[in-house]
Amino acid sequence: ADGIYVSGGADLKIDFIQQAMKRGIPVKNDTELFLENVTASIIGITGSSGKTTTTTLVGRIAERAAAPGQNVWVGGNIGNPLLTLLDQIKPHDIVVLELSSFQLELTQHSPQIAAILNITPNHLDRHGTMEAYVAAKRNLLAYQTKADKTVLNREDHYFMELQTRLPSQVISFGMARGAETVTAQVFFEGAQLLIDNGSDTIPVLLKSEISLRGQHNLMNVLAACAISFAAGFPVEAMRAGIIDFQGVAHRLQLVREKDGVRWYDDSIATAPERALAALNSFDEPVIMLLGGRDKKLPWTELVAALHHKAKAAVLFGEAADMIENALADEDTGSPLIVRKAKELEEAVSIADKLAVSGDVVLLSPGGTSYDAYRDFEERGKAFVKWVQTLI
Repeated sequence: ADGIYVSGGADLKIDFIQQAMKRGIPVKNDTELFLENVTASIIGITGSSGKTTTTTLVGRIAERAAAPGQNVWVGGNIGNPLLTLLDQIKPHDIVVLELSSFQLELTQHSPQIAAILNITPNHLDRHGTMEAYVAAKRNLLAYQTKADKTVLNREDHYFMELQTRLPSQVISFGMARGAETVTAQVFFEGAQLLIDNGSDTIPVLLKSEISLRGQHNLMNVLAACAISFAAGFPVEAMRAGIIDFQGVAHRLQLVREKDGVRWYDDSIATAPERALAALNSFDEPVIMLLGGRDKKLPWTELVAALHHKAKAAVLFGEAADMIENALADEDTGSPLIVRKAKELEEAVSIADKLAVSGDVVLLSPGGTSYDAYRDFEERGKAFVKWVQTLI
């Protein structure tokens, strides 16, 4: 073989791929093939959470900033793989790629603008160790030059480690102004989102103008503005792309209000940390639907928060027993109601019986969908269907 091209789901440890590597046969994926051959500049976005929301926001901003005849292409780990559209992408177009750790494992090209939103434990069932997972994420920056730009979250644990290794210009983002020396930074000051470009402080929009719920989504908006600044998009385009954005399907999406109870679909939350962020987005009593297939990630923080904040936890899928045991181990006498269901449909029915006016029912599983569904989107669509048919 002249080369082996593997899909993102293929385990690189299988003997066939290992033998190819030992024989010096190039092993690549479709992302690397695209980066090798595309002629347009690339904005590449990765992170343990927030990738799709941030990528979608940057795509919306890019569309509003594009010149006549300049097309915006959004893809990668979101929507269509852009490799199939390579011949249609022109050098002056704008390409925005969401990139997962699976895609980044084999890349040997970096985008001209590369953003790492955050790095927290995820996909350890695939990568084996946190070090291997971080290395895959870091690969996004490995081939950047002085002419390139990097966007980093200065509140992230890995910020300093990543920043000190870079030849590129760094634009940082965070909830408050940072003290570090960077090319530019994006932050909130009071009620306003600001960009400090090193010589001026530019107002973008008010926090109250952002429709997305939760602090994690405020961070996604900050990231999108930092990336857009790095790309040279005007503030007017940032405002236009953000203000009327209601979110991406299956990401804290309001499905329905029934008898004073609001139902939210956050099926994308396939890790406990993401489920915790969703829980922290609400002050109302929360009935949380948790389960699916566990990714061998820590549940300690989420379990503690459930005992402290939630009204009830309805557990379903392969991970139900494991979560029930974790909740029992950390129980210090909280009034948390715990129920188990065989599958998600039954969990919806149980939640409906527990809910009263003023409650929030939140599907934010903390586990993958692969015990029962093709992907998180199929799980989310099933949830929406069942919630919409509740009488």
